[in-house]
Amino acid sequence: MASSVPGYSPSFKRPPETLRLRRKRARSLGAELAPGGRPEPAPRRAALAAGLPLRPYPAAGRGGGPGAPGRNPFARLDNRPRAAAEPPDGPPQAPGPVPGSHRERDVLRAEKPETTALAGPLPGAPEMPSLVRPTSHRSFSESDMPPSGSTELPADWSIKTRLLFTSPHPFAWADHLKAQEEAQGVVQHCRAVEVTLPPGIQDPKLCTELRCAFQQSLIYWLHPAFPWLSLFPRIGADRKMSAKTSPWSNDESLQHILMSDWSVSFTSLYNLLKTKLCPYFYVCTYQFTILFRAAGLAGNDVITALISPTTRGIREAMKNEGIEFSLPLVKESGHEKKKASGTSLGPGQEQAVSDEDEEESFSWLKEMGVQDKIKKPDILSIKLRKEKHEVQVDHRPESVVLVKGTNTLTLLNFLINCKSLIAASGPQAGLPPTLLSPIAFRGATMQMLKARSVNVKKQGVSGYKDQFSLEITGPVMPHSLHSVTMLLRSSQSGSFSAGLYTHEPTAVFNICPPVDRVLGKETVREELANCGLHPQTLDQLSQTPVLGKSSLRSVEMRDYVYNWRS
Repeated sequence: MASSVPGYSPSFKRPPETLRLRRKRARSLGAELAPGGRPEPAPRRAALAAGLPLRPYPAAGRGGGPGAPGRNPFARLDNRPRAAAEPPDGPPQAPGPVPGSHRERDVLRAEKPETTALAGPLPGAPEMPSLVRPTSHRSFSESDMPPSGSTELPADWSIKTRLLFTSPHPFAWADHLKAQEEAQGVVQHCRAVEVTLPPGIQDPKLCTELRCAFQQSLIYWLHPAFPWLSLFPRIGADRKMSAKTSPWSNDESLQHILMSDWSVSFTSLYNLLKTKLCPYFYVCTYQFTILFRAAGLAGNDVITALISPTTRGIREAMKNEGIEFSLPLVKESGHEKKKASGTSLGPGQEQAVSDEDEEESFSWLKEMGVQDKIKKPDILSIKLRKEKHEVQVDHRPESVVLVKGTNTLTLLNFLINCKSLIAASGPQAGLPPTLLSPIAFRGATMQMLKARSVNVKKQGVSGYKDQFSLEITGPVMPHSLHSVTMLLRSSQSGSFSAGLYTHEPTAVFNICPPVDRVLGKETVREELANCGLHPQTLDQLSQTPVLGKSSLRSVEMRDYVYNWRS
């Protein structure tokens, strides 16, 4: 119908010329109209002559008369409303909200990212609209998730680099600890004193137990330690270390001393873990990070080690050392599982396995009787395809490696003697990996997370109001995160929010590996009673991980109930 209207140009090659002609036509007709009138464009006049129904002009609020802006030339020329039998241009859609209505504002508010920042609705809040999209994808079923509005957070095995807490109540109690309070906090940490505070504290600044417990929760142990050099994170830290002094980079004798001292500390940590006097620890290299966990944690009844990210080279080296491991996030065929088991095969056996696989893969050609007419790929091509598949997961979360049981001891010896564990060039050349632990070990140095509180004025509806925040920076391990949240639950009267910044290579440590036998909570508490963790923290870390490849990103507590987002 639009094509029959005079002046219709289907190509619209020169829209500016069309606008110029219409302005000129409007000016020429303006003298014939009464003041405030509006000329009828040629397409509208033609449509009126044809007897077509037209939509009225917009309201006077948009202006009228010769000086008013003309209508959009790219709109439908006849301005006809669609008939009921006329099919729409696209797929059928649900009727949208009326512009300016309460429903439209609700939908727009639901599409904002900050509205979906929590895993579940706050207590007493209305149900979220159906347009809210999930903020993360998890590989586990919804039944495995902790209930929304829980009084406990899920276990998070990633290392945090920064925590930012905000609350309507001040954090002044966390500043300027007295010498006695600082000393008492150190003693409580070394003696693993269990501090349990009441749910609400009337005046946190005058509560000595709270301030000492806060000092206790900020302590961690590190090896090696150089005051002028930040030893965490190690992955991607070359730029920060490039301007630092490293006297060992060109001194082989000094490198040998550092590595020998590191081996002693590493062995000491593993022995503490094996005897269940240390709950877990991290080994941070310039290429990957390793998490060692004691038996009973994360739902496993044996010692486990997770390595991420890995490459085909490091996995092949582990196989050659006889280390049995698995790739929990990679679906493997039967032959690849045999190879990943670390069983040492001779060259003749490997060739026999390859020939056997090749015969099985082409057996269907013999059944059809066309085996002589099809050119089979050679062994080298098959091997290259398998290697390409293995390399595709390198440096990705899917490359995480799981080592269990006695194989972790073989992994210990492998890491001590592995030359590629230390960078051969660059700012990290000759520097041993970083050991992080929640408890003391041989050769370790006591370190403190940095904490500072800031009070700012935030503009609100009725004026400015106080906004209180507490920032904690450093390698925040799982036990420290849980301990600090327990203290804030008491000091902030069960009301605070937190933004958690994760060291991304460690987020994959939250996967749920296959478990042979799950230990009960009472059994874990009895066996790990002397590991140095608070009983409530131990209960949390003994749970089966549910976060998958993600980690906690934000946490909010209202009325002593947690809501969180990963």
